[in-house]
Amino acid sequence: MTSAGTGPLASLCDVTDPSTSALLTDQYELTMVAAALADGTADRDCVFEVFARRLPESRRFGVVAGTGRLLEELQRFRFGAAELEFLERCGIVAQPMLDWLASYEFSGDIDGYAEGELYFPGSPILTVRGTFAEAVILETLALSVLNYDSAVASAAARMVNAASDRALIEMGSRRTGEHSAVAAARAAYLAGFSATSNLEAGRRYGVPTAGTAAHAFTLLHDREGEAFAAQIKTLGAGTTLLVDTYDINAGVKAAIEAAGPQLGAVRIDSGDLGVLAMQTRRQLDELGAKDTKIVLSGDLDEFAIAALGAAPVDVYGVGTSLVTGSGAPTAGMVYKLVEVDGRPVAKRSEGKPSRGGAKAALRRHKPSGTAIEEVVIAGAREVEPGPGERALQVPLVRNGKLVRQPDLAAARRDLRERMVTLPWDGLKLSRGEPAIPTVFEEAKPK
Repeated sequence: MTSAGTGPLASLCDVTDPSTSALLTDQYELTMVAAALADGTADRDCVFEVFARRLPESRRFGVVAGTGRLLEELQRFRFGAAELEFLERCGIVAQPMLDWLASYEFSGDIDGYAEGELYFPGSPILTVRGTFAEAVILETLALSVLNYDSAVASAAARMVNAASDRALIEMGSRRTGEHSAVAAARAAYLAGFSATSNLEAGRRYGVPTAGTAAHAFTLLHDREGEAFAAQIKTLGAGTTLLVDTYDINAGVKAAIEAAGPQLGAVRIDSGDLGVLAMQTRRQLDELGAKDTKIVLSGDLDEFAIAALGAAPVDVYGVGTSLVTGSGAPTAGMVYKLVEVDGRPVAKRSEGKPSRGGAKAALRRHKPSGTAIEEVVIAGAREVEPGPGERALQVPLVRNGKLVRQPDLAAARRDLRERMVTLPWDGLKLSRGEPAIPTVFEEAKPK
């Protein structure tokens, strides 16, 4: 196995061009294509599917996120001179493969669940049709985007549900990689978070941003009140003051003295948050700051948020648990070959089976609109929904061209509508079966 990026060749094999996503992949994708080119199987018509065999433990539904980002990355999946030079210099592939990569551009079709859609075990979240070589090379890119974004969005949706009508701010940038921080902010906003602390997510995706000050700013000043006064002078009385650097009661008092009763909010980041929120609310009211909001942060997850349901909280700030999927950092999706030249193929490995054949999917609902089952239909590219049914896959790419543009605002609205269709049991945080069962059927002969 040839390796790059370690040992004496590490500096020689460095590539820093950010304009392409072509090397955001595993080496074995290229070795498979090289071997297929050599033995003549590279151009066989194939269908690959992305699905999750099961939901993460204790999860009852999943949220599809990252499709828009994946489509953006697909447009940048090109091997330019720098990438080809890297692959040649490091001995990763030989000349025939380099020639093929130089002209690579996906020309097949992609269908999938729209962002903001729910998914369950076996749901065909993405279907990629093309030649073996063109389609297999996208495996790592598709999984790295969909697995992370969907894990974050699924966790975020649980938090939004636990928070009820209270706002949530994503603030996990310092707890993950710099690029995944942007992806997490986008996925959290899709799932219903109100804002993010990450500025790049604001610039790139239009996610509303929020942020004020940390404990360091208070510690910088000789007196807590001086720090508050400086912040208010710069940002106005509508700002949020962090009041738990020293004594919270004294901090709240100093905050109102500095801003007056029109102070926007106070933030508490440590301690027994439920008790402190009640004490702070009482103190703010006594000081005449009845409209000053309370923001809680500090290692919150959906369970902590649910436990704070009776506390006088206005806004939650969530960081570490969100960007790590709140215990499920990956959605567990796989990218499997299911059809070759129109013939179903399936992996039979013990514990990791797959179902052969291209599939379509629909969701069945009660007359009330409550979802009752996910129906995955083998041998069908499209399905005609009957009464109470809704087709789930939508066209994303045709002949290599985007036919559906990413729309984060629409995905956010769609998820809000989908969540309402879940049975009540499916919204519980306790362990249990998926909110609805997945039923596998065969396509009816035409």
